[in-house]
This record gives sequence, structure tokens and C-alpha cells, in this order.
Amino acid sequence: MDNVASPLTAIAESFELLSKLVVSLKDSSEELRLDMLCDACSLVSVLFSSLGLAFKFAELEYVSKVHDLAEASKKHVTVPTILDADVANDTVKTPGSHSRNLRRVRQGLDLIRALFEQFMSTDEYSLRDAASTAYAQVCAPYHSWTVRTAVSAGMYTLPTREQLLLKLNETNQSAEKKMRRYIDASGPVIEYIDNLYISRKITLDW
Repeated sequence: MDNVASPLTAIAESFELLSKLVVSLKDSSEELRLDMLCDACSLVSVLFSSLGLAFKFAELEYVSKVHDLAEASKKHVTVPTILDADVANDTVKTPGSHSRNLRRVRQGLDLIRALFEQFMSTDEYSLRDAASTAYAQVCAPYHSWTVRTAVSAGMYTLPTREQLLLKLNETNQSAEKKMRRYIDASGPVIEYIDNLYISRKITLDW
């Protein structure tokens, strides 16, 4: 089952390329292209859909935000330019703004990273436990009580660990290798996005 057609393979490879590019840009005047970020982020959507109803909120929000940014890339070539435009218009935190949508996409990437870390922590760790811990770490602090309650209830509809591996066309061993690759590669990408806000004196507590 460990083959190049699996979703995890595509995600791991895409983020490894993106990570290398982000690292290479640290001492360069060039910036990350928005369409390249969107291409990689769009691949993650399949993971949310594989998690079923519990993460339907994340799938719908994540997919719509990535789509918005992909549309924005027709006008804004690089990632920093969308923040600069919103800073100029004082719309960084306005619902529907590209900067706010980028923040939500970044949280989606971090949620999957945290989920993979929990998933790999032990073979006995259920997907529900892993997802609950990851959600509590990454998203819960920014969600209303209503959303948190709905997510908590939805956790009982998550597939089993074995069912998820089957959906992703992976064995436990092959999945963990690719999850580790994504964890390692997504870190620099998430950091790059965070630094775009920090360098513009925009806090990350929203």
C-alpha cells in the first residue's frame, strides 16, 4: 500500500519542496509565491474529509479559505503582498480578508501536524484521543463554546485508526513515515507564515 498514489505521499512531497523553498528564502529578497502555497495546502483537504463529520467544520472552513487565497493569487503574486494590502486597508482581522483566511489556513496545517504527532505517539492511541488533543491544542482556544461543543460531540463519529489508514491507502508503518515527513516539513512553512504577521507587528492570538 506504500505507493506514490497515496494522499499522504503527495502531501509529504509537496510540503518538503515548500519547506526547502521557504528555508532558501530566508537570506533572499525573494518571497514565497501565493499560488505555490495554495497548491500545497489544497492537498491537505483530503485529510479533513477522511476524518468525517467531526472535522467537517475544519474541512469546509479550510477548503473555502484555500480557495479564496488561490483566487487572490491571480492579483497578489506573493504571500506577503496580501498582508501588506490588508495592513494598508486596516482589514487584517476583518472576516473574509485574505490575511484572516491565511491565518485560518495556517491553523489547519498546524491542526494536521498536531494530529499526526498524537497519532504517532503510540500504536494504542485512538484516533478520537489524538484528534481531541490536537483540536484542544490548536483550534479550541479560538473557537466559540458552540463550535467546541459540536466538535466534541463529533469526535465520536471519527473513523477508527485502522479505517483511516485504509482510507489513506497506508499501513501503520508507511503512514507514520509520511506523517513524520509532513511534521518536519510543515514546521518551517508555519513559522514562515507566523513571521509575516509578527514582522508587521500583528499578534497571533486570534
